[in-house]
Amino acid sequence: MSEDKDNERIENNPIEVGKSLQNAIDAEDEQRVVDIVESISNQDALRHVSMMHPDDRETMLAMLSPEAVAEMIEEAPSELAASMFESIDADHAVKIMGELSSDTQADLVQEMKEEHAEALLSAMDAEDAADLRKLTEYDPDTAGGLMELDVFQFQQNETVGAVLQRVISGDDEFERHRGQHPYIVDEDGLLVGVVSLRALLRSRRSTLLSTIMNPPISVGPDMSQEDLINLFDEHPFLGVPVTDEFGVLLGVVSRLEVAEAELERAEQQSLSRQQVGDELRSMPLLLRSRRRLAWLSSNIVLNIIAASVIASYEETLAAVIAIAIFLPMVSDMSGCSGNQAVGVSMRELALGLTRPVDLFHVLKKELGVGIINGIVLGILIGFVAWIWKDNIYLGVVIGLALSMNTVIAVAIGGTVPLMLKRFGVDPAVASGPLLTTVTDMAGFFLVLSLATFFMPQLLA
Repeated sequence: MSEDKDNERIENNPIEVGKSLQNAIDAEDEQRVVDIVESISNQDALRHVSMMHPDDRETMLAMLSPEAVAEMIEEAPSELAASMFESIDADHAVKIMGELSSDTQADLVQEMKEEHAEALLSAMDAEDAADLRKLTEYDPDTAGGLMELDVFQFQQNETVGAVLQRVISGDDEFERHRGQHPYIVDEDGLLVGVVSLRALLRSRRSTLLSTIMNPPISVGPDMSQEDLINLFDEHPFLGVPVTDEFGVLLGVVSRLEVAEAELERAEQQSLSRQQVGDELRSMPLLLRSRRRLAWLSSNIVLNIIAASVIASYEETLAAVIAIAIFLPMVSDMSGCSGNQAVGVSMRELALGLTRPVDLFHVLKKELGVGIINGIVLGILIGFVAWIWKDNIYLGVVIGLALSMNTVIAVAIGGTVPLMLKRFGVDPAVASGPLLTTVTDMAGFFLVLSLATFFMPQLLA
């Protein structure tokens, strides 16, 4: 009874779990390691794995069954999954690969270092390795890169009874397939039809599949992720077959796989906007530092450019000290407005609702919002500046500057992602620094130039 309470206390305390897991690894207590991993979620297990020393990670993964490691791999970020696989000996890795879906296998091989990937492929069955090499040739964001090779397929001269028998038998070949309908091929492997589950269940076991199949809707391996999303939006399919240019069935792309890929891409874009990208704390220290410095160092140059505007108006700042209080307010509030426009453009680009050719349409829409919001925000901050410093002309200067800078910010925020996309630059990465620099420069220039113009009234 006391041991059960201790186990429950450990399971509910992540720190205790980490300590117990480390102690079990140090003691080479395989059963204890297995018990701890089974008592926590895969996400919790991955968190502990990511913080382990590589040697301890290798020891732990060797103690777990291929099925247990495969479950963790399926939920792990691609970089961590590859790092885990590189810590596993080839024989154990091959067994784990057998538990993974084919698209996950391809993602892993593409993410692993070349020497580790080649060692793994060499240890695999020759036919399986050849299929996997072919999968890795496709772009990860296309139907070929997202498809699974485990297809629920039958010959057109087979019967309904053959399908039902294979389903009932639970053949390992079809345990992981996600295409929920039987796909029908001819003797040359050409996709000729698909059978709905309703037709399957309502037919006699002796009925030939060729008599109840429907014409298939298929896609090519080069179809983009965006087009796949549109296809699944238009049709209630759980999966769609992928065929080559001759109509040969290659695999199946599932709705779930496309949704997961789109979610992962959205997360990566969110991280990119913060100049973090796909960094993990389990990565080497110098690599993490270099990735961050690549963006931070470029921001130094951009900030120097913005600061040079202030240096040009030193006399104005010296004469009207109150201006300095409102400079960051104007730039920050304008930046917020611009970031809203960036967010809308990024979302519409991801959904396929906007393309680079729609630049002027986006600009027109954003200018309308920018003018309205600029007027409202300008009046509000102008009133605050007037009351706070008891100078109506200061309110006019700050209000006008914010109004105009808001219009500039939303115009840039809405259109820059489209322009960057047009020139092949990732808008998620580059839009932020460009927007910040321009809104800072424009905000400082507008405030200080207007203050210079109204200098006599401000000093009076």
